[in-house]
Amino acid sequence: MSPSLRLPCLFAALLASCNLFDPGPPPKASYVMYEWEDDGGPGEVSVEVDLSAQVATYRRGDRQIGWSYVSTGKEGHSTSPGNYRITEKMEVKYSDRYGWITDAAGNVTNGDAKPTTPVPPGEIYHPAPMLHWMRITSYGIGLHAGEIPRPGEPASHGCIRLPKDFVPKLYEVTKVGTPVKLVKTGALEKPRP
Repeated sequence: MSPSLRLPCLFAALLASCNLFDPGPPPKASYVMYEWEDDGGPGEVSVEVDLSAQVATYRRGDRQIGWSYVSTGKEGHSTSPGNYRITEKMEVKYSDRYGWITDAAGNVTNGDAKPTTPVPPGEIYHPAPMLHWMRITSYGIGLHAGEIPRPGEPASHGCIRLPKDFVPKLYEVTKVGTPVKLVKTGALEKPRP
């Protein structure tokens, strides 16, 4: 190729390579919702939930084995600090207090319904499923899989929602009697294992 043709060809190649890049905004970053490093070694598992930071810390004996974001009780449904123990475990439990209503096509018409909410004709009330349920109070508070719409902010009706892809790991290593401590520290940062 002659030197007089090389420069235009090089320039054309550079322009063509610009089309390989998407000129749109960069993709939105996603949250790391949990870290889990349980080696199954000695010691019993315990859970501590910081209601201020909306983060749970998991220990085996005196070793931290993980953390996760949680979503606890929003305003009007606050989750009470205290020392608890898991008293019941169920793979799936259906709430007897909360759910949603759908129309005949399956569209949600009321996403915050109760069993006493009037159901319009042709619509259906669905009790909320709570996967990997771990009860800690006699009045219906427990840990379970659920939506965490804004990590670091409360959003539940009082239960402790855990990330859906994480909760099976915790469910597997807890038992009836596992201690669960709920505290308010005022801290806003998540702990690192």
